[in-house]
Amino acid sequence: MITIAPTEDRATCYALRHEVFVREQGYSAEGEVDALDPLSHHLLAQRDGIAVATARVFLDDDTAKIGRVCVTASQRGSGLGAELIQTCVTLAHEQGATRAVLGAQAHAVGFYAKLGFEPYGDIYDDEGEPHQMMERIL
Repeated sequence: MITIAPTEDRATCYALRHEVFVREQGYSAEGEVDALDPLSHHLLAQRDGIAVATARVFLDDDTAKIGRVCVTASQRGSGLGAELIQTCVTLAHEQGATRAVLGAQAHAVGFYAKLGFEPYGDIYDDEGEPHQMMERIL
């Protein structure tokens, strides 16, 4: 059984992010935890009590920035990522946001588009990986 819920257990979220972003995808560990983490809402997905995905939602006035979205390799393709993003959007809306934005890895633009996000701005580089800003009006 999968559960997705807000959490105060940031250490588990950070561990998942380290596994996916640093170990698997090769991003540097130095910037993985940043100044927005203590100010953000964190979501944790668990399958049968085991942490398998996380994301954070940072609120800036009426805009919610969804970030640090990761799903462990064993859970990709299961629909969990879409469910996690929908939960982020719901949380953002409940907190008064009227717009959600995120920086998508270029290969994931289609995934986010299916969830109602539209690209804007130019593609940019984040540690050698092309990214695209995307937004969804809530």
